[in-house]
Amino acid sequence: MDIDINTVRGLLTLLLLVSFIGLCIWAWSRRRHSAFTEAANLPFADEHLSQRSGAAAARPRQSGEPS
Repeated sequence: MDIDINTVRGLLTLLLLVSFIGLCIWAWSRRRHSAFTEAANLPFADEHLSQRSGAAAARPRQSGEPS
C-alpha cells in the first residue's frame, strides 16, 4: 500500500470531522446542560456586590479629583 500526502490529508480531514461531531454531541448533551447553565450564570452570581462596590469605580474620575 502506497500512502501519499493526499491520503494523509483525507484521513486527517476525516479524523477532524469525527472529532468535531463528537465535540458537538458532548456539548449539547443533556448531562452537560446543568453545568453549562451554571457556568453561564457565573457573571451574575455576585451582582448585588458589584452594584454596591462598583458604583464608585464605574464613575469616571474628574481631572481635579485625587486618585
